[in-house]
Amino acid sequence: MIAPAFYSVHFDIQNALHTHYRLSGGRGSAKSSFVSIEIILGIMLNPDTNAIAVRKIGSYLRDSVFSQLQWAIKKLGVEDLWSERASPLELIYKPTGQRIMFRGADKPEKLKSTKPADGYIRYVWYEELDEFRGTREIRSINQSLLRGGDVFTVFYTYNPPASRRSWVNREAVKAGDDTFVHKSTYLDVPPQWLGERFIIEAEHLKRMNINAYKNEYLGEETGSGNEIFKNLNIRAVTREEIDGFDKIRCGVDFGYAADPFVFLQCFYHKNRLVIFDEIYASGLSNAAAAERISQRKIDNSYIICDSAEPKSIRDLREHGLRARGAKKGPDSIEYGIKFLQSLDEIVIDPKRAPNAEREFSGYELEENQNGEVLSSYPDKNNHTIDAARYALEEEINCRKARIIKRREFGI
Repeated sequence: MIAPAFYSVHFDIQNALHTHYRLSGGRGSAKSSFVSIEIILGIMLNPDTNAIAVRKIGSYLRDSVFSQLQWAIKKLGVEDLWSERASPLELIYKPTGQRIMFRGADKPEKLKSTKPADGYIRYVWYEELDEFRGTREIRSINQSLLRGGDVFTVFYTYNPPASRRSWVNREAVKAGDDTFVHKSTYLDVPPQWLGERFIIEAEHLKRMNINAYKNEYLGEETGSGNEIFKNLNIRAVTREEIDGFDKIRCGVDFGYAADPFVFLQCFYHKNRLVIFDEIYASGLSNAAAAERISQRKIDNSYIICDSAEPKSIRDLREHGLRARGAKKGPDSIEYGIKFLQSLDEIVIDPKRAPNAEREFSGYELEENQNGEVLSSYPDKNNHTIDAARYALEEEINCRKARIIKRREFGI
């Protein structure tokens, strides 16, 4: 009843080794089937527990998670032990009265007041996780539901969206120690479970549109096609790596209220950029920013700042920092972004520089109302990108000068 690809997840749950289980995959990957089996078994084996299944839109509950859990009950052959309730939608384990509840996050007040009459909610299932607004919304719901017990099992199931901009793709990279991350595809499932027609449709799409196949059936983050930076490598940067960096590049993009103050530390060598540290904060005075930079900065290199803020640059200098304004010129933004695009690799540590990871990964060309891609670079959610441009000003301007010279000589 459980696909072999999920054996490790099953034993992890049985031993309560993690609280959160992020299960991603394409069509036919058996993740929802697995979760439904685990919840039904878990309720029957643990008499003090209950469960709740959550969709962003409540009207989708009956035809998705409710039907999936009904399938699990029938698959386990325990229909006589369970009853159904239509309003509110529930599945009830008759021997003990334990309940599986169903709620939509489109009515948050119903989630906040959710509490079983007996026991506690151990099992929480977020189906189609990418439909939710983001981490803050999930955290708020969990704070309401995860209480009154010692052991919790929270499932998050989703098909990874194609775009890097999607918050679920970014969060999967940053999963904490209490999260078990698992990915499966239809290739991990016994073919007889899926049927011949499913396999035929998958293979047809593979021949006709390989990117769509990779996203829809293999659950790969293939990109929307509008991503500006296709050279990203999101990974941890070790302390040993940082200790080996011989020349640190620093950039500052000033901000205070609506826009954040951003300070980046990075390393550039042989057409490769490593972003390993950031300060990203709103409402930060120049004095407070200077103090935080002094505590974080690991060498005495220049800090290249947005030259539109001369007073702020003077403030940093008065606090002992080697700061100067960037030497901007015509089309400096375009040249800077194209330089970053041309790098062999941009490595970003998602824990040391989470906002840089978010902005670089989510920076995409925009479309007009007709779906046509605009050629100009968007001027929003790009504060760390601006700071990186300033940090690499010397290299960018040198390459710009070579390009202009070649144009002048018709090369």
